[in-house]
Amino acid sequence: MLQIYNSLTRKKEPFTPLEANKVRMYVCGMTVYDFCHIGHARTVTAFDVVARYLRARGYELTYIRNITDIDDKIIKRALEKGEPIGALTDRMIKAMQTDFERLGNQTPDQEPRATAHIDGMILMISELIEKGFAYAPGNGDVYFRVRRFDGYGKLSGKMIEELTSGIRIEVDEMKKDPLDFVLWKASKTEEPSWLSPWGDGRPGWHIECSVMSNCCLGETLDIHGGGSDLAFPHHENEIAQSESANGKKFVNTWMHTGAIRVDNVKMSKSLGNFFTIRDVLDQYHEEVVRYFLISSHYRSPINYSEGSLKEAGVRLKRLYTSLAGLDLTDSEEVKQSDFERRFFKAMDDDFNTPIALAVLFDLARELNKMRAQNKQQALSLAALLVRLGAILGILQSSPDAFLQAGNKISKAWIEEMIANRDAAKKAKDYAGADRIRDELAEQGVILQDDRKGTTWRIEK
Repeated sequence: MLQIYNSLTRKKEPFTPLEANKVRMYVCGMTVYDFCHIGHARTVTAFDVVARYLRARGYELTYIRNITDIDDKIIKRALEKGEPIGALTDRMIKAMQTDFERLGNQTPDQEPRATAHIDGMILMISELIEKGFAYAPGNGDVYFRVRRFDGYGKLSGKMIEELTSGIRIEVDEMKKDPLDFVLWKASKTEEPSWLSPWGDGRPGWHIECSVMSNCCLGETLDIHGGGSDLAFPHHENEIAQSESANGKKFVNTWMHTGAIRVDNVKMSKSLGNFFTIRDVLDQYHEEVVRYFLISSHYRSPINYSEGSLKEAGVRLKRLYTSLAGLDLTDSEEVKQSDFERRFFKAMDDDFNTPIALAVLFDLARELNKMRAQNKQQALSLAALLVRLGAILGILQSSPDAFLQAGNKISKAWIEEMIANRDAAKKAKDYAGADRIRDELAEQGVILQDDRKGTTWRIEK
């Protein structure tokens, strides 16, 4: 049975959807004011694997990942760039979708934008005011009464007394309590705004996800996910808003991904160790980066370094090498394979991708043995390796294409070297022909001669 670690209860629990085999999953998406960084890639890729596995296991999944397209950071960046907010967010959304697609992530079922749900946000805020969970002090802002919600702090484990320490009310705020957080902000000059019962303004960040998840999936979700940095205050505030407004449990299973560190130091622009997805993909193959991201358990911190990426490349090449030269067009998969049972057992244990990858390597080793002993069995194992790899989003390229891309030598150069070797053999310069073969071998290019000529493949 599938078990998932629930951040709310701090333990693994058997997963039982609210409705038969249907799963409702919401993941906090991007605030689109800049290019996405490698930390975003880690979270998005982790939940892409979760989505793929739930579907492979037979669940009917509805996967929602929102887009925050109105926010203080967006307004500030648009002013800095001298461009309309809509132009900035449209540009960043396209860049985000391109980056995630390059990493092999499938598009969620819906990607709602915050600005398309303003009416729903005004309605929920009005309901919170009516129920006494929120108040409008008269300056155009609306605040949530944190102390009114009895369960505040249950996700993060933070106590009210702990949270109040050191918190002060800013001069321009009209909060009744330092803990209270904003639901609606009065608009400032030249800022985008919407008409509301409290005056022209815009939503606070936290209310956006409560409304979008409710609209797309209903009042109670099976799974809600995001980065560990969102657990407090964002997810804590989502719980308070949603459960106060709806009178129902908001989420059954909370999932949070571990943080990215760079050379064992927290990633930060101020430290100069901040990498966008595009920065990384300029240096490394897309699937190598994806392999790196899934090689650690999704809840564990992951260390980004040149050595980690190189190791990911070496290991992924081993898997692709085991598939090289095999035509899977007419192959039949192994049925009821022990490899498949072990793979699903690993993934059933809170999506344990490191163990699942270890199973793929065992499968690849068996496949390599079968190449010489039983070609049909080898083809069947190869087909299984590709199918299980697809659940993790890897091994979906042509092996030859991947292996050639992984080398910094070009196809044209290889074929030129082969032509030179052929010329050397015709001139009976066999020592020269051997030197060319050896030079190619040093680059991982293996030649095979037969009556039709010379073919080549890459093995490292």
